[in-house]
This record gives sequence, structure tokens and C-alpha cells, in this order.
Amino acid sequence: MSSRPTLPGGIILLERGWLSSNNILVCGRDSCALVDSGYVSHAKQTISLVETVLAGRQLNLLVNTHLHSDHCGGNAALQDHYPELTTLIPPGLSEHVRSWDPQALTYTPTGQSCPQFQFNSVMEPGTEIKLGDLSWQIHAAPGHDPHSVILFEPSSRVLLSADALWESGFGVVFPELEGSDAFDEVGQTIDLIESLSPKIVIPGHGPAFSNIKTAITAARRRLDGFVADPARHVKYASKVLLKFKLLEAQAIELPLFTAWALSSPYFRLLHAQHVFNIDFPQWIDQLTLELVKSGAASRDGLTVRNT
Repeated sequence: MSSRPTLPGGIILLERGWLSSNNILVCGRDSCALVDSGYVSHAKQTISLVETVLAGRQLNLLVNTHLHSDHCGGNAALQDHYPELTTLIPPGLSEHVRSWDPQALTYTPTGQSCPQFQFNSVMEPGTEIKLGDLSWQIHAAPGHDPHSVILFEPSSRVLLSADALWESGFGVVFPELEGSDAFDEVGQTIDLIESLSPKIVIPGHGPAFSNIKTAITAARRRLDGFVADPARHVKYASKVLLKFKLLEAQAIELPLFTAWALSSPYFRLLHAQHVFNIDFPQWIDQLTLELVKSGAASRDGLTVRNT
């Protein structure tokens, strides 16, 4: 593994477990901003981590790269804790946040939780935002999420890539699960990241990295595999969603696991459109077995545990 890059002064990465996204604090002389707030069940820990780093300073600005539950689930708790906090979100789903529609925001379809929060304004791609003492470019980054943005600071060449690029891939391409063609958008976003020529990438999950070329090559290889075999992406996405539930519950009885999946529209959609040879409970049992074989879960009788 390559050595980890040293982040520029004023940028602090709070690397979180996979149930929560990373939190990135950017502090300047007069203000501090937080990019992404993690999952709701980790909200108290998020506040504690932020308070420790700020050491008495106020959090002034909260920014969400996109509105998946693991990136904005801590918004409400942070807004309660910092009453003067300004919150900015990408524009795509802003009306659904304003009216609070958990179906349109995908929390109901994925079987995940996100407490209602407010926002002050939107971040328009093609403009800039001040985080700390520097101006960061806002770029549209569709693919994983059609409304996601990434943030790039050109003087330090630091990129906050959200789930558009990880050190070993990228996030589930959710529009593909909903019947939209989005693999091309993933490729275009990877091309955009390459054109920005970042020196350091701080992803939505995992450590910061500087081996950008290697990461981009790995992402393109994964994308090519999904394009060639879309069923591979469906299976990957299904296991990611099951693993997310395990991360949240830590241990769950298999019948309850199956019932939760059955109550989640994404799983019903995936099974109806892509799984034709086995019924729903058998499919969940099969996916669970694959999680166990990979070491992502363990099973003791009917109890499935996160590992």
C-alpha cells in the first residue's frame, strides 16, 4: 500500500466506517465547514468528532455532496447542535428536501433512515464555494447519483470526490437499478476527474490517496465489467444494500432480514427485473451466503451477523 498523502493545512479528514461517509472539515481564519455528515445512527459520534477537532470553534457551514442517507443522515443533529449552521445541498433534489419526500429522496426505497433536515441554499455546478479560506470549484458528477457534485480546489489540487471515485472503484450506480442508463455518466465523471488532474483525492469512503492514475484505471476496469455484464452490477448492488443493513443492525435473524428486504422497493424491483430462477427468500438467502463466503458476514443458525 502506498503511503498516505499529507493534507494541506486546514483540511481534516474524519475517516469513518462504511455505514457513514467520511466527514471532511475545512477550516480557515474566520469559518469552518463540514462536507457530508454520515449516517443517522452515528450522528452523536459525528458531533463528538467535529467538536473535538474544532476545539471550541463554531461550525459555520455544512455541505452535502449528495443526498444518500450515509452522507446526510447527520444533518438534522448537526443543525440542532449548531443553530446558526448554514446548510448547502446540490440542486437536483432540493424541492423534495423542502417538502420532505423520503420516497423521492430514496430513503424509503432503500430501506434506510434519514431524519428530516432543512437547507439554506443550493450549490450550482459550474460555480464556486468558499470552504475555509479558499474557493472550491463545484462540478456535476452524475453516475452513482444523478445529482451528486464533487469539489475541487485548484491551488492545492485537492478533490473531494464523494462516491464518484474511491481508491478501488466507485459507488453503486443507483440509476441503473431504476432502469436508467447511467454507466456512460460514470465514465464521463471519471474522465472529468482525470481532466482536473488532482494531486490528492479525499473520497466519500476510505482514506485519502494520491495514486490517482491507479485508482482511475481500477474504476474504468470495474465500469467495463459492469457494462459487459449488467447482472454483475445488480448482484454487487444487492449485496451492498444488504451489507449496509447489517452494518446498521450488526445482528439480525434471517427471516427478519428477508422481511426487511421485501419491504424495500429496491429489492423487490431488482428481484422482479433480474432474478427469474429462484423466489425472493431463496435469493436473499443466496446473497447472504455470498456475504458470509466473502467474510463480510457470519451466520449462526438463523442469526446473520456483521463482520
